[in-house]
Amino acid sequence: MDHAAEKTAQTGAPEGGVRRRRVFYIPGYDPIHPRRYRELYRKEGAEQARISGYTLNLSPKRGGGAYGWHVDATIDGEDVAVDVDVLVWSDIVRDSMSNTIPATYAQLARTAWEYIATGALWRLMKLRKGPVIAALYPVGALILQLLVALGLGWGLFALIRGGLSDMIGGWAAGLGGALGLVLFVGTLRWFKSKDAKTFVYYLMHDYAYSARYRGANPPDLERRMAAFADTIAQALRDDVDEVLVVGHSSGAHLAVSILADLIRAGRVPDRGPKLGFLSLGQVVPMVSFLRDAKRLRGDLQYLSARNELAWVDVTAPGDGCAFALCDPVSVSGVAPADKRWPLVFSAQFTKSLSPARWKTLRWRFFRLHFQYLCAFDRPLDYDYFQITAGPMNLRQRYDGRPPSASRIDHAVSKFTDIA
Repeated sequence: MDHAAEKTAQTGAPEGGVRRRRVFYIPGYDPIHPRRYRELYRKEGAEQARISGYTLNLSPKRGGGAYGWHVDATIDGEDVAVDVDVLVWSDIVRDSMSNTIPATYAQLARTAWEYIATGALWRLMKLRKGPVIAALYPVGALILQLLVALGLGWGLFALIRGGLSDMIGGWAAGLGGALGLVLFVGTLRWFKSKDAKTFVYYLMHDYAYSARYRGANPPDLERRMAAFADTIAQALRDDVDEVLVVGHSSGAHLAVSILADLIRAGRVPDRGPKLGFLSLGQVVPMVSFLRDAKRLRGDLQYLSARNELAWVDVTAPGDGCAFALCDPVSVSGVAPADKRWPLVFSAQFTKSLSPARWKTLRWRFFRLHFQYLCAFDRPLDYDYFQITAGPMNLRQRYDGRPPSASRIDHAVSKFTDIA
């Protein structure tokens, strides 16, 4: 029996088709429990199934291990069973977040210095202004908050000193100073309490996390990535048709290094499941352009030339938080002569969302950054739920699809040395 016939006999899926799939989702810098991703998949998957005319049902995860869920889908008349695992690092994210206001302002200074002094910020602006503006937003907002708090504190001090000096003499300055300081601290704390709506502190922590180690991975994150690699390696020995790794936002560059490590170590079986890598809304240049991101640049170069996997990179110019249509390998200046990945194309938010839906979402920048994981009411050739729960593997689905003509695929990074 040849391999294709053997595969069909074992799983019921023809060569290249999928009946059973393992999906590993790597979120970005997110301190929230991964149940949010299960609920997002459940809600948005049901809506996409309704729009596109297929069925998608979620149930509790089978077996132990990482947090996840099970999916049973019928798409294009084919039944597919999927186990989804979320590779959790939210605890590392929470631990990295400064608990005090002074510590956050210290992060601001270190992060601004790293990106500005090395010239990385100006080179990033040559790619896309949207994510750079998103990066500058917390810096500007924190400075503005500080100035407002200083202004209010100084104003109260001046008011009390001027109004009460005739009554209590020198005590007026001390009282004014004390009350002004209370107002200054209280104003900063009030701004911080509103961060669930403004995302100022959250974004500052996000950018500071990469800048602190100048693009290198912290030791605790490297240990977690090694554990992720072990989990994926085990799945590659399972009786499934495809193992699909999905990296969203900063989770995309973690996935690059995890997959590069797996392939280098010979942990991707020749006759095992198809291996796919889907990077969504990636912000790889925010890290790969930093001076000590040698490991990431080396992993980008290595992964881009491998045949063991199919790598598809999906972004959209409508997502102001991602480096839309920027080939992460090429712009990082490490594209090898035999480069074959990633296939870079746009999710085309303005076309795959109806005018009414686009109007509703257009200025909700953080919501749009998650649109890749959501339903489209006028879907084109990108459908997250068909990719993760449909009967075609990633390589098969996009075989022959041309990359977006407007992609940016020339070297921009100043730092190109690799580990």
